[in-house]
Amino acid sequence: MKFGYFPGCSLHSTGAEYDISFRAICSHLGIEIEEMKDWICCGTTAAHINSNLLAAALPMKNLVDAEKQGFTELAVPCTACHSRFKRSVYETSHDEKLKADVEEVIGSACTDKVVSRNPLEILDCEEQLDKIRNASIVNMNGLKVACYYGCVLTRPPKIMQFDECEYPMSMDHILRATGMETLDWNCKTDCCGASLSLTRTDVVLKLTKEILEDAKAVGADALAVACSMCHVNADTRQEEINAEFKTDFDIPVLYFTQLLGLAFGMKAEDLALNRHLVDPIPVLKSKGVLK
Repeated sequence: MKFGYFPGCSLHSTGAEYDISFRAICSHLGIEIEEMKDWICCGTTAAHINSNLLAAALPMKNLVDAEKQGFTELAVPCTACHSRFKRSVYETSHDEKLKADVEEVIGSACTDKVVSRNPLEILDCEEQLDKIRNASIVNMNGLKVACYYGCVLTRPPKIMQFDECEYPMSMDHILRATGMETLDWNCKTDCCGASLSLTRTDVVLKLTKEILEDAKAVGADALAVACSMCHVNADTRQEEINAEFKTDFDIPVLYFTQLLGLAFGMKAEDLALNRHLVDPIPVLKSKGVLK
């Protein structure tokens, strides 16, 4: 199984833990990924709030380049990048004028031949779940995790066409394959505030507090995430939330790929666990996941 790999800007910076752990578990499971050459920013929120043309052209340029490099499927861990790729293909397929404008901007015909795949989509199939079961050598039974998907990964459903929009289960399936307990809870797809973290921190603090509150209420030892923006807000804002709302949150927030790596017996340093602001090591040791 081979995929082109589009890390996007965040996995080369604030989301480096996701990049490191995703590469590690792919290697362990025999999934070959090759990073695209000369990829560019997908545009994320900054483009689409300013120009629909720019928002469609930037991801399409990457998809066209991926096709030229021989890839038919791209592994795209960043939820924002994945969303922009799916939306660009959908919009240029349904709007002839936009398609013509994008082709003029990028100097090439649009493509629908390259499919963007989120890691959850890649791993939530029987073949990979069997591999995960067989590769899991650490007892994860004592760890209770709330799987937090965020608001973008499954929405809008007509474009993303992935999992159950309001109550997805792919991450749960993957982590349960290790023997880990994942919990039923209310905030799986609630918004954390995303990039409002920079302009309306008060909104992010309120929204993230509600997510952490519900995870704590159901007894979660940790949050599992598949989005670098969700990780940033949930991990880095807990101290501010505690000061603002007189709460006492101290909930580790881990990428689901880091949890898989731990189940496979990988070392904490090889999964970049030291990069988190809420230190996950004490909880992981108390649950027998780490020695």
